[in-house]
Amino acid sequence: MLELRPGCECCDKDLPPDSTEARICSFECTFCASCADTVLGGTCPNCGGELVARPRRPANNPPSTTRIYNPAGCGKRS
Repeated sequence: MLELRPGCECCDKDLPPDSTEARICSFECTFCASCADTVLGGTCPNCGGELVARPRRPANNPPSTTRIYNPAGCGKRS
């Protein structure tokens, strides 16, 4: 089951489990659509993987509460 992390790793924007703005890579690194598109160019800065829309989850299955915030790591991968 996906963790559905609660916020963007770049800007710390809240991304609730029903958000249409969340983007993830295959390792579940989580970013908001704005950071994913403009800052990261659709590529995860941690693994180099593609950032895609995160599925939404019904309220009866709780998301993760673990927040990861690493603005220093939000530059494009070289």
